[in-house]
Amino acid sequence: MPVDAIALDQHAAMGPPGQDRGVPPRTARAAVTAIFFLNGFILSSWVPRIPAIKDDLDLSEGRLGLALLGTAVGALLAMPVTGWLLPRVGSRVMTTIGVMLLAIFLIGPALAGSWTALTLMLMLFGAANGALDVSMNAHGVVVERRYRRPILTAFRAAFSLGGLAGAAVGGLFAGLGIRPLPHFSTVAVVCIVAGFLASRRLLPGHVDRRVRPDPETAMPKSRAPFRPPGRIVAAGIVALACLLGEGAVADWSTVYLDETLGTSEGLAAAGFVAFSLAMTLVRLRGDRLTAAWGPVVFVRRGGALVALGLGLGLVIREPWAAIAGFGAVGAGLAGIFPVVLSAAGRVEGIATGAALAFVSTLGYTGFLVGPPAIGLVAEVVGLEVALGIVVAMGILIVLLAGSLAPAEALDAQPVAVEG
Repeated sequence: MPVDAIALDQHAAMGPPGQDRGVPPRTARAAVTAIFFLNGFILSSWVPRIPAIKDDLDLSEGRLGLALLGTAVGALLAMPVTGWLLPRVGSRVMTTIGVMLLAIFLIGPALAGSWTALTLMLMLFGAANGALDVSMNAHGVVVERRYRRPILTAFRAAFSLGGLAGAAVGGLFAGLGIRPLPHFSTVAVVCIVAGFLASRRLLPGHVDRRVRPDPETAMPKSRAPFRPPGRIVAAGIVALACLLGEGAVADWSTVYLDETLGTSEGLAAAGFVAFSLAMTLVRLRGDRLTAAWGPVVFVRRGGALVALGLGLGLVIREPWAAIAGFGAVGAGLAGIFPVVLSAAGRVEGIATGAALAFVSTLGYTGFLVGPPAIGLVAEVVGLEVALGIVVAMGILIVLLAGSLAPAEALDAQPVAVEG
């Protein structure tokens, strides 16, 4: 996440002192919540139709994995560009553009007539998602400043609810035998209208090029090599393991149920629905659980649940066990990333912004690159064995959870990075 851009956009969207800000904080919060919901809904509308697209183009698991890499490439290219544009254009404009393009580019994979075309379409889809991810989180930080208390976790819950709804609707369309093109077109039209209405209630942006980044949160400008402390590296690895698991289930759960276990296309969507539902429920109570157990125990129990739940699901080789296993992954991973970000921001000897940027970069790398990597491994050893990588990530989280122990008691502070 471009921390400098967030710092700049906080000032830009707040506007000059004394200026009428127009939109009440409660209204702006509802609008950002709607945008997060739409983001999850659009992304999850694509997931249940992956098997249909794969069959239409007669793709192997390896070639599908390479095509999915286009999503990662598009997002990684768009994120820094969006960070550069935010202080110049404002997060309201960038969020509006992002949600519109994401809805439009959802249609692309259904129009692809070849592996090359699918890869290019997924690059555009990924670029729109990357731009929206950075923009809506930057705007969410501004809204959170109005409230003067943490509310970003609620936005993440809205994203999960959107993912649950999108997966459920996608599974219904697939079960009814509706082709991906009319399905995606319907979702695109509905989300464009909803996104436009929500964006009108975002906070107005006021571009101010004179604003400079906060030295406490900005990335260091020194030309010396960046050498993060060991605790930051460990936290970054936990973030990578967590988001790799999220991305793997999102892209491969339906394929595993549909092809490896031989379920119907409609039932195959149940794996991702279970994952999304479990993640949503845990996110709604994640802050309370972290406070009750402490960050180390919370993360360690989450990693253990991932390893045990999915491990059993893969060994039993029954649809119900696999669906339960994917649900266990959702519950186990739900609150880990925010805890990692909070812990990283408290490590001494490194600027907060640099710590969060380092951990976030590793985390999103796992989310974007992990699913294609699993596809390539599946080409050699089979998808069932390849999904064992997620089990291994759960074990890794358990082993590294101790690195998240707070060095000292600090007052809770809002985290300006999505988690």
